[in-house]
Amino acid sequence: MEKIRCGWCEKDDLYRKYHDEEWGRPVYDDDTIFEFLILESFQAGLSWYTILSKRENFRKAFDHFDYKKIALYTEEKIEELMNDPGIIRNRLKINATVTNAQRFQEIQKEFGSFSKYIWGFVGGKPLDNRPKVLSDVPAVTEISDALSKDLKKRGFKFMGSTVVYAHMQATGMVNDHIESCFIRD
Repeated sequence: MEKIRCGWCEKDDLYRKYHDEEWGRPVYDDDTIFEFLILESFQAGLSWYTILSKRENFRKAFDHFDYKKIALYTEEKIEELMNDPGIIRNRLKINATVTNAQRFQEIQKEFGSFSKYIWGFVGGKPLDNRPKVLSDVPAVTEISDALSKDLKKRGFKFMGSTVVYAHMQATGMVNDHIESCFIRD
């Protein structure tokens, strides 16, 4: 019998693999959380498929999302990234990645980990929205609004509420798998 999945992932194997193995699974590891934050920030104004298809290129270009290294990127490194055809070559987003790596570490120092900080917005455990159909899934919520506002106040860039909510979905802070999706079994 064919597995029932959330409708957005039926495009091809890349989407299905991401949906089946990662999307909506709770992530508490700072390294993985940072990777998703950066990928989501690059998605702003683009499709997730575009980002997902370039994910390995992003990993190579951005030192496997090592935020300690990224926080120290020089103008020379930024120019190198601007010339990398394997990634999204948007100077504002690349600069934001450096800034976000710096702010990420500040939050780690303040809270002990970025995970403790971000998961605090949902009480430390996933919120289960139990959408019946894809159209029941919101693009933003009051929580993503609050988290976005706090991240911006702390100096993060490209962290609007829609980007933040997509991050919350990707890292399992919210479970937006539709009720008929096999992941819920």
